[in-house]
Amino acid sequence: MEVMHWHGYINDRIALAAAVMLCASAVCAAQGGAPAGGAAGGAAAASSMSRNIGRDTSPLNPENSLELIRPVDKAEETAFRDFQRVSPEDMAKKIELGEKFLKKYPKSNYRAIVYSGLTSAYLMTNQVEKMQQSGEMALALNPKDVLVLAMLGQTIPRVITASTPEPQKELERAEKYAKQAIEQIPQLAKPANTSDQEFAQAKNQTLAIAHSGLGLVDFRRGDFAGTIAELDQAVQLDPRGDVTNYYVLGVASYNAKHYEDAVKAFDKCAAFSGNLQSTCKENGEKAKSLIAGQQGVLK
Repeated sequence: MEVMHWHGYINDRIALAAAVMLCASAVCAAQGGAPAGGAAGGAAAASSMSRNIGRDTSPLNPENSLELIRPVDKAEETAFRDFQRVSPEDMAKKIELGEKFLKKYPKSNYRAIVYSGLTSAYLMTNQVEKMQQSGEMALALNPKDVLVLAMLGQTIPRVITASTPEPQKELERAEKYAKQAIEQIPQLAKPANTSDQEFAQAKNQTLAIAHSGLGLVDFRRGDFAGTIAELDQAVQLDPRGDVTNYYVLGVASYNAKHYEDAVKAFDKCAAFSGNLQSTCKENGEKAKSLIAGQQGVLK
Protein backbone atom coordinates (compact mmCIF):
# COMPACT_ATOMS: atom_id res chain seq x y z
CA MET A 1 0.00 0.00 0.00
CA GLU A 2 1.49 3.32 -1.09
CA VAL A 3 1.97 6.20 1.29
CA MET A 4 -1.26 8.13 1.49
CA HIS A 5 -1.62 11.70 0.31
CA TRP A 6 -4.16 14.26 1.46
CA HIS A 7 -5.97 14.84 -1.84
CA GLY A 8 -8.58 17.59 -1.74
CA TYR A 9 -9.08 17.39 2.00
CA ILE A 10 -11.39 20.41 2.05
CA ASN A 11 -14.90 19.45 1.07
CA ASP A 12 -18.45 20.72 1.01
CA ARG A 13 -19.36 18.86 4.19
CA ILE A 14 -17.28 21.26 6.27
CA ALA A 15 -19.34 24.11 4.86
CA LEU A 16 -22.54 22.24 5.61
CA ALA A 17 -21.46 21.42 9.17
CA ALA A 18 -20.48 25.04 9.72
CA ALA A 19 -23.82 26.27 8.41
CA VAL A 20 -25.76 23.78 10.54
CA MET A 21 -23.88 24.64 13.71
CA LEU A 22 -24.37 28.35 13.09
CA CYS A 23 -28.09 27.72 12.66
CA ALA A 24 -28.15 25.55 15.77
CA SER A 25 -26.55 28.47 17.58
CA ALA A 26 -29.35 30.71 16.26
CA VAL A 27 -26.81 32.91 14.52
CA CYS A 28 -28.53 32.08 11.23
CA ALA A 29 -31.41 34.29 12.35
CA ALA A 30 -29.33 37.15 11.03
CA GLN A 31 -28.73 35.37 7.73
CA GLY A 32 -32.32 34.92 6.68
CA GLY A 33 -33.34 38.55 6.80
CA ALA A 34 -34.47 40.77 9.61
CA PRO A 35 -36.71 39.03 12.14
CA ALA A 36 -39.17 40.84 14.32
CA GLY A 37 -37.53 43.90 15.80
CA GLY A 38 -35.60 44.82 12.67
CA ALA A 39 -32.12 44.05 11.44
CA ALA A 40 -30.35 45.35 14.51
CA GLY A 41 -32.65 43.45 16.80
CA GLY A 42 -32.16 40.27 14.77
CA ALA A 43 -28.39 40.50 14.91
CA ALA A 44 -28.47 41.26 18.62
CA ALA A 45 -30.75 38.30 19.27
CA ALA A 46 -28.56 36.08 17.18
CA SER A 47 -25.47 37.14 19.07
CA SER A 48 -27.14 36.69 22.44
CA MET A 49 -28.46 33.23 21.59
CA SER A 50 -25.17 32.11 20.09
CA ARG A 51 -23.33 33.03 23.23
CA ASN A 52 -25.64 30.72 25.16
CA ILE A 53 -24.27 27.76 23.21
CA GLY A 54 -21.45 26.16 25.11
CA ARG A 55 -20.02 29.17 26.91
CA ASP A 56 -20.03 30.86 30.30
CA THR A 57 -23.05 33.15 30.41
CA SER A 58 -22.57 34.16 34.04
CA PRO A 59 -22.72 37.91 34.80
CA LEU A 60 -19.33 37.38 36.45
CA ASN A 61 -17.85 36.68 33.02
CA PRO A 62 -16.10 39.98 32.12
CA GLU A 63 -17.17 39.71 28.49
CA ASN A 64 -20.82 39.38 29.49
CA SER A 65 -20.52 42.25 31.96
CA LEU A 66 -19.11 44.47 29.25
CA GLU A 67 -21.97 43.51 26.97
CA LEU A 68 -24.45 44.79 29.53
CA ILE A 69 -23.04 48.32 29.44
CA ARG A 70 -21.80 48.60 25.86
CA PRO A 71 -24.15 50.74 23.72
CA VAL A 72 -25.48 49.29 20.49
CA ASP A 73 -23.69 50.48 17.35
CA LYS A 74 -26.18 50.33 14.46
CA ALA A 75 -23.44 50.33 11.82
CA GLU A 76 -21.71 47.46 13.59
CA GLU A 77 -24.96 45.51 13.78
CA THR A 78 -25.48 45.99 10.05
CA ALA A 79 -21.92 44.93 9.23
CA PHE A 80 -22.29 41.83 11.37
CA ARG A 81 -25.61 40.96 9.71
CA ASP A 82 -24.04 41.39 6.27
CA PHE A 83 -21.23 39.02 7.24
CA GLN A 84 -23.73 36.43 8.47
CA ARG A 85 -25.87 36.63 5.35
CA VAL A 86 -23.13 35.79 2.86
CA SER A 87 -23.95 32.66 0.85
CA PRO A 88 -21.89 29.53 1.66
CA GLU A 89 -20.96 29.48 -2.03
CA ASP A 90 -19.17 32.84 -1.74
CA MET A 91 -16.41 32.26 0.80
CA ALA A 92 -14.25 35.00 -0.73
CA LYS A 93 -16.95 37.53 0.13
CA LYS A 94 -17.31 36.02 3.59
CA ILE A 95 -13.61 36.46 4.21
CA GLU A 96 -13.60 40.01 2.82
CA LEU A 97 -16.45 41.13 5.07
CA GLY A 98 -15.12 39.26 8.11
CA GLU A 99 -11.64 40.72 7.85
CA LYS A 100 -13.07 44.20 7.27
CA PHE A 101 -15.39 43.81 10.27
CA LEU A 102 -12.59 42.78 12.65
CA LYS A 103 -10.39 45.63 11.46
CA LYS A 104 -13.13 48.21 11.93
CA TYR A 105 -14.58 46.76 15.16
CA PRO A 106 -11.64 45.14 17.01
CA LYS A 107 -13.52 45.16 20.33
CA SER A 108 -16.88 44.01 19.03
CA ASN A 109 -18.96 41.61 21.05
CA TYR A 110 -19.48 39.72 17.80
CA ARG A 111 -15.82 39.04 17.13
CA ALA A 112 -15.93 35.46 18.49
CA ILE A 113 -18.69 34.63 16.00
CA VAL A 114 -16.84 36.36 13.17
CA TYR A 115 -13.60 34.53 13.95
CA SER A 116 -15.55 31.27 14.03
CA GLY A 117 -17.12 31.99 10.65
CA LEU A 118 -13.76 32.97 9.20
CA THR A 119 -12.25 29.72 10.45
CA SER A 120 -14.68 27.75 8.28
CA ALA A 121 -14.26 30.14 5.35
CA TYR A 122 -10.47 29.92 5.41
CA LEU A 123 -10.69 26.14 5.56
CA MET A 124 -13.00 26.04 2.57
CA THR A 125 -10.60 28.21 0.56
CA ASN A 126 -7.55 26.15 1.53
CA GLN A 127 -5.95 28.92 3.58
CA VAL A 128 -4.89 26.57 6.33
CA GLU A 129 -2.48 28.88 8.15
CA LYS A 130 -5.11 31.62 8.38
CA MET A 131 -7.68 29.01 9.35
CA GLN A 132 -5.61 27.91 12.31
CA GLN A 133 -4.89 31.50 13.37
CA SER A 134 -8.55 32.44 13.18
CA GLY A 135 -9.53 29.28 15.04
CA GLU A 136 -7.14 30.09 17.88
CA MET A 137 -8.59 33.60 18.12
CA ALA A 138 -12.12 32.17 18.17
CA LEU A 139 -11.21 29.80 20.99
CA ALA A 140 -9.49 32.55 22.97
CA LEU A 141 -12.83 34.37 23.00
CA ASN A 142 -15.04 31.29 23.28
CA PRO A 143 -13.16 28.15 24.45
CA LYS A 144 -16.37 26.13 24.01
CA ASP A 145 -16.83 26.72 20.30
CA VAL A 146 -17.22 23.04 19.50
CA LEU A 147 -17.15 23.39 15.72
CA VAL A 148 -13.85 25.27 15.79
CA LEU A 149 -12.44 22.72 18.22
CA ALA A 150 -13.50 19.89 15.91
CA MET A 151 -12.19 21.57 12.75
CA LEU A 152 -8.80 22.27 14.29
CA GLY A 153 -8.67 18.72 15.65
CA GLN A 154 -9.24 17.37 12.15
CA THR A 155 -7.18 19.83 10.12
CA ILE A 156 -3.95 19.84 12.11
CA PRO A 157 -3.08 16.14 11.53
CA ARG A 158 -4.08 16.41 7.86
CA VAL A 159 -1.55 19.10 7.05
CA ILE A 160 1.45 17.73 8.93
CA THR A 161 4.38 17.08 6.60
CA ALA A 162 7.96 15.94 6.93
CA SER A 163 8.98 19.57 7.41
CA THR A 164 6.46 20.33 10.18
CA PRO A 165 8.32 21.44 13.34
CA GLU A 166 7.63 19.17 16.33
CA PRO A 167 4.92 17.08 14.67
CA GLN A 168 4.22 15.11 17.84
CA LYS A 169 3.33 18.30 19.68
CA GLU A 170 1.01 19.21 16.83
CA LEU A 171 -0.67 15.82 17.13
CA GLU A 172 -1.09 16.35 20.86
CA ARG A 173 -2.69 19.74 20.19
CA ALA A 174 -5.08 18.24 17.64
CA GLU A 175 -5.98 15.42 20.02
CA LYS A 176 -6.72 17.91 22.79
CA TYR A 177 -9.02 19.98 20.60
CA ALA A 178 -10.91 16.96 19.23
CA LYS A 179 -11.41 15.46 22.68
CA GLN A 180 -12.66 18.79 24.05
CA ALA A 181 -15.23 18.97 21.27
CA ILE A 182 -16.43 15.42 21.95
CA GLU A 183 -16.69 16.12 25.69
CA GLN A 184 -18.61 19.37 25.28
CA ILE A 185 -21.05 18.56 22.49
CA PRO A 186 -23.39 16.44 24.70
CA GLN A 187 -23.60 19.36 27.14
CA LEU A 188 -25.01 21.78 24.59
CA ALA A 189 -28.56 22.95 25.15
CA LYS A 190 -30.86 23.07 22.14
CA PRO A 191 -31.52 26.72 21.29
CA ALA A 192 -34.96 28.08 20.61
CA ASN A 193 -36.31 27.94 17.06
CA THR A 194 -34.22 24.86 16.25
CA SER A 195 -35.87 21.49 15.66
CA ASP A 196 -34.71 18.33 17.40
CA GLN A 197 -33.70 16.93 14.01
CA GLU A 198 -31.61 19.98 13.07
CA PHE A 199 -29.88 20.00 16.42
CA ALA A 200 -29.16 16.27 16.34
CA GLN A 201 -27.77 16.57 12.82
CA ALA A 202 -25.57 19.49 13.82
CA LYS A 203 -24.18 17.59 16.79
CA ASN A 204 -23.61 14.40 14.80
CA GLN A 205 -21.77 16.18 12.00
CA THR A 206 -19.55 18.03 14.45
CA LEU A 207 -18.88 14.84 16.41
CA ALA A 208 -17.97 13.14 13.13
CA ILE A 209 -15.39 15.84 12.41
CA ALA A 210 -13.91 15.46 15.90
CA HIS A 211 -13.71 11.66 15.71
CA SER A 212 -12.17 12.01 12.27
CA GLY A 213 -9.50 14.19 13.84
CA LEU A 214 -8.73 11.59 16.49
CA GLY A 215 -8.58 8.90 13.83
CA LEU A 216 -6.09 10.93 11.82
CA VAL A 217 -3.99 11.52 14.92
CA ASP A 218 -3.91 7.76 15.55
CA PHE A 219 -3.05 7.14 11.91
CA ARG A 220 -0.11 9.54 12.08
CA ARG A 221 1.09 7.64 15.14
CA GLY A 222 0.82 4.30 13.37
CA ASP A 223 -2.02 3.13 15.62
CA PHE A 224 -4.23 1.42 13.05
CA ALA A 225 -6.59 -0.10 15.63
CA GLY A 226 -7.22 3.36 17.09
CA THR A 227 -7.66 4.81 13.62
CA ILE A 228 -10.28 2.22 12.72
CA ALA A 229 -12.19 2.71 15.98
CA GLU A 230 -12.38 6.49 15.62
CA LEU A 231 -13.15 6.59 11.90
CA ASP A 232 -15.82 3.91 12.29
CA GLN A 233 -17.56 6.32 14.66
CA ALA A 234 -17.07 9.23 12.25
CA VAL A 235 -18.67 7.46 9.27
CA GLN A 236 -21.51 6.11 11.40
CA LEU A 237 -22.32 9.61 12.64
CA ASP A 238 -22.14 11.13 9.15
CA PRO A 239 -22.13 8.43 6.42
CA ARG A 240 -22.20 10.97 3.59
CA GLY A 241 -19.55 13.10 5.19
CA ASP A 242 -15.86 13.32 4.39
CA VAL A 243 -14.55 10.98 1.68
CA THR A 244 -11.12 11.13 3.31
CA ASN A 245 -12.52 9.27 6.32
CA TYR A 246 -13.30 6.26 4.10
CA TYR A 247 -9.93 6.49 2.39
CA VAL A 248 -7.94 6.52 5.64
CA LEU A 249 -10.22 3.84 7.09
CA GLY A 250 -9.42 1.68 4.06
CA VAL A 251 -5.68 2.29 4.38
CA ALA A 252 -5.72 1.54 8.12
CA SER A 253 -7.79 -1.63 7.61
CA TYR A 254 -5.44 -2.74 4.84
CA ASN A 255 -2.37 -2.22 7.02
CA ALA A 256 -4.09 -4.05 9.88
CA LYS A 257 -4.70 -6.92 7.41
CA HIS A 258 -8.46 -6.55 7.72
CA TYR A 259 -8.82 -6.85 3.98
CA GLU A 260 -12.58 -7.31 3.81
CA ASP A 261 -13.09 -4.17 5.86
CA ALA A 262 -10.58 -2.39 3.62
CA VAL A 263 -12.60 -3.35 0.54
CA LYS A 264 -15.80 -1.99 2.12
CA ALA A 265 -14.11 1.30 3.03
CA PHE A 266 -12.49 1.71 -0.40
CA ASP A 267 -15.79 0.93 -2.10
CA LYS A 268 -17.47 3.65 -0.05
CA CYS A 269 -14.65 6.03 -0.94
CA ALA A 270 -14.90 5.18 -4.63
CA ALA A 271 -18.59 6.07 -4.60
CA PHE A 272 -17.60 9.72 -4.16
CA SER A 273 -16.62 11.59 -7.28
CA GLY A 274 -13.34 13.43 -7.02
CA ASN A 275 -9.60 12.98 -6.98
CA LEU A 276 -9.65 10.06 -4.52
CA GLN A 277 -12.05 7.97 -6.59
CA SER A 278 -9.53 6.23 -8.85
CA THR A 279 -7.09 5.68 -5.99
CA CYS A 280 -9.79 4.04 -3.89
CA LYS A 281 -10.87 1.79 -6.77
CA GLU A 282 -7.28 0.68 -7.30
CA ASN A 283 -6.66 0.05 -3.61
CA GLY A 284 -9.95 -1.82 -3.32
CA GLU A 285 -8.84 -4.17 -6.10
CA LYS A 286 -5.55 -4.77 -4.32
CA ALA A 287 -7.39 -5.73 -1.14
CA LYS A 288 -9.73 -8.02 -3.09
CA SER A 289 -6.78 -9.82 -4.67
CA LEU A 290 -5.32 -10.49 -1.25
CA ILE A 291 -8.65 -11.90 -0.05
CA ALA A 292 -8.74 -14.17 -3.11
CA GLY A 293 -5.18 -15.29 -2.37
CA GLN A 294 -6.05 -16.12 1.21
CA GLN A 295 -9.07 -18.13 0.08
CA GLY A 296 -6.87 -20.03 -2.40
CA VAL A 297 -4.48 -20.98 0.37
CA LEU A 298 -7.36 -22.23 2.52
CA LYS A 299 -8.57 -24.44 -0.34
